[in-house]
Formats: sequence, structure tokens, C-alpha cells
Amino acid sequence: MVAVLLIICSADALAERLTIKVPLANIRSGPGTKYDIIWKVGKYHPVVVLEKSGPWYHFRDFEGDKGWIHKSLVNKISSVITNKIKCNIRSGPGTKYDILFTVEEGIPFKVIKRKGKWINIQHADGDRGWIHQSLVW
Repeated sequence: MVAVLLIICSADALAERLTIKVPLANIRSGPGTKYDIIWKVGKYHPVVVLEKSGPWYHFRDFEGDKGWIHKSLVNKISSVITNKIKCNIRSGPGTKYDILFTVEEGIPFKVIKRKGKWINIQHADGDRGWIHQSLVW
């Protein structure tokens, strides 16, 4: 039992995390364009690769949803996605800084830098700010 748990944990730890690099990417039900588009995701949406089939990646996202994406649509840019109903984006790394704007769950951002438990982020539309790490996946 312990050996199985270690294998599962180490396999997940080795999973590659990638980011959508195009404005809008089709997520498919299988590894190829002949498979149905099951949903679409926007730029900076992070995914964890579960397996590879040629130029196609089977992945899991922050909600546990799974799909397939072509490797040309992703890269290794560091990104996060909000996972709380309401997330304040601030002007600096701390709660003493002004709230610039608020976003809902499921909004992806590119990571610019980190400072302690705070992350400097940028949205695909150019909006920037700081978010606490507890608010993102």
C-alpha cells in the first residue's frame, strides 16, 4: 500500500505543468483534430500534463477536468489561475496595498515574479497586480 502511494505521489510530482500560449485554444476529447472540441480555454490557462500521444498532450486543469491539446498551443511560461469566488488584485505584495480590481474564479494570469506568499501577475489583456498564493492554483 505504501509503495503504491509513493508511486502515485511521485508520478504527480513529476507531472509537467504547462500554460496556454495562444488567445484561445480548443480542448479536444482525444489526441487529434478528428476528436470533438469539448471546451475552449484562454491565454495563460495552466494545465498539468498526464500523458503524451505524439504531438498531443492529455492534461488536467485546476478543476480536475481532463482534455487533449496540441503541443504547439502550450509552453512553459509560469502561470496561475484563480480558484476562489472573489479575488482581490492589489497594487503591491500585501493587504495594506490598494485593491486595483477584483476577479472571479477561473481567471488565468502569467506570473511575473514572487515575493514571499505574494505573486505579481499579468492578465492576457495587460492588467497587472499582486495576488496572494492562497487564491490561486
